[in-house]
Amino acid sequence: MLLIVLKLLPLSAILESVFGDAEDGTPFVLRKIATIVLYLIPYLVVGYDVVIKALKKIGTGDFLDEEFLMMIATIGAFAIGDYPEATAVMLFYQVGELFQSIAVGKSRKSIADMMDICPDTAIVLRDGSEEEVDPSEVSVGEIVLVKPGEKVPIDGLILDGTSSLNTAALTGESLPVEVTPGSPVYSGSINLTSAIKVTTTTEYENSTVARILELVENSTDKKSRSEKFITRFARFYTPIVVLLAVLISIFCAIFTDLGISGSIYRGLIFLVVSCPCALVVSVPLSFFGGIGAASRRGILVKGSNFLEELSKIDTVVLDKTGTLTEGAFAVDAVHPNQVDADKLIDIAALAESRSHHPVAESIVNAHGKDINSSRLGDVEELPGRGIRAIIDEKEYFVGNGKLMEEVKADFHECHLPGTVVHVAMAEAEGSSEYLGHIVINDVLKKDSPDAIADMLRAGISDIVMLTGDNEKVASKVAGEVGIDKYYAGLLPGDKVDKLESLLDGTRKVAFVGDGINDAPVLTRADVGIAMGALGSAAAIEAADVVLMDDRLSKIPEAIRISRKTMRIVKENIAFSLFVKIAIMFLGAIGLADMKLAVFGDVGVLVLAILNSIRAMRIPKTR
Repeated sequence: MLLIVLKLLPLSAILESVFGDAEDGTPFVLRKIATIVLYLIPYLVVGYDVVIKALKKIGTGDFLDEEFLMMIATIGAFAIGDYPEATAVMLFYQVGELFQSIAVGKSRKSIADMMDICPDTAIVLRDGSEEEVDPSEVSVGEIVLVKPGEKVPIDGLILDGTSSLNTAALTGESLPVEVTPGSPVYSGSINLTSAIKVTTTTEYENSTVARILELVENSTDKKSRSEKFITRFARFYTPIVVLLAVLISIFCAIFTDLGISGSIYRGLIFLVVSCPCALVVSVPLSFFGGIGAASRRGILVKGSNFLEELSKIDTVVLDKTGTLTEGAFAVDAVHPNQVDADKLIDIAALAESRSHHPVAESIVNAHGKDINSSRLGDVEELPGRGIRAIIDEKEYFVGNGKLMEEVKADFHECHLPGTVVHVAMAEAEGSSEYLGHIVINDVLKKDSPDAIADMLRAGISDIVMLTGDNEKVASKVAGEVGIDKYYAGLLPGDKVDKLESLLDGTRKVAFVGDGINDAPVLTRADVGIAMGALGSAAAIEAADVVLMDDRLSKIPEAIRISRKTMRIVKENIAFSLFVKIAIMFLGAIGLADMKLAVFGDVGVLVLAILNSIRAMRIPKTR
């Protein structure tokens, strides 16, 4: 707007209206001073902060940056009498800074939204009354009341009430989660429908929301290799171009007929276009946008260095339990012998009803009926083998093949993979009648096959599954999800060894685990990705990338976000350097004026910033 006014109302006309025509005898010095003042006013209005910052940095000795370049270029233009150019350069520089602040503001919005998940207060039920306190003052085991529309302040279990929770800020998923008494709830979730009472299970500083906020706040501190290169590049680049500008001015003054003013002007053109702000601003802004885009979808990247590493991944190693599968057992098949299937399940469920083992719980869940404990007599746990139980005054054995051998039951192993629970009834003379067996398997996650296919489409060349389960179970799961390479029967230490054998220097490896017992492998991989880390402190500590829910499909999505971010970074670097080097060369040989130099600086900066904003708008793949 200011430049338009200057064009529509030339300062020469203003000077003539005040002082008259230059030939009427008005002192030259007076006209010169008036001209300088009239251009200096808009110059200082738009650029005083740049000059002040540059002068302050000169005092500290660390001044070779874009503010210093802009100050000496514009002051130099004033010194040679090119006042409109000086004002225009500063004006356009500030326009570029405005675009930068808008873009940074947008990229920070996702982080600010994340910070808003932190509740300000908690309503605690103490001595029969409601007390509003700071969440940090709530102790473990206290009862917190969460009303509709309020945020859950601290992790806990629902004591009373049924409601729906919005967990979008934590997981990136918009669908509400239904919760009932006994359900876990996590801080930062928003209660939607009914009031609930929550028994706290952690202190606030260890809660999900506190750990996420710490992770997000620290994510910008870990710079990528590209950012570190740009920082080092700018540190050496700026003094070099200042020296080159001086040498160009000296060379032109000695070997051309441009004169002192023309030679300085050519050096100033070189200085303006050489300002590295397009690189210094756009590269970290691109990473910031990529991290923000990921966080909105419940993918927390601990730093731009990990985002850059993620873009290079060509091999993905997956843990089975809790990653490809739910980590929860369920009855897969019932094979009765001498009795029907319902009778077999009934006996096994009664025998296992007092156990809290996952296998026992899966059998009780499959039974699906109330357990009549009056039918159950003595129950004896047989370590490493199973259970002996008296049911309806008859003796039954429920367990593995070793137990069947001990009680002399004529059993047979199942052809299906999985955990097999055999059932036998005691008979006279120390033998037992074999009644059949139940096959139990870990439940496959619904999106696992699609996620594996999506990874392959995303360009992942090698996908490997590691598991402690036996060969039959591993083969079954690998076949169902579409993985060709797997290793079974591994102990935790074996998983680390197997991963290190893949880290041969020719590939970039990401390990994906549930974050609870996979910490050693997560930390050893090039990129450690924790699955389903909502509420898991181990995952947030050990992993480089944290997926806040159990959706394996977010892994290819995270890879796509990282790769698009890196494409944008490379585009900005290549475009900025090409344009700047071209205009610097043209300026050095006298084929570029200050307007083109301004485009080479501010124009390139604005275009690079607009390109960086694309990193915040990466569409979902599904």
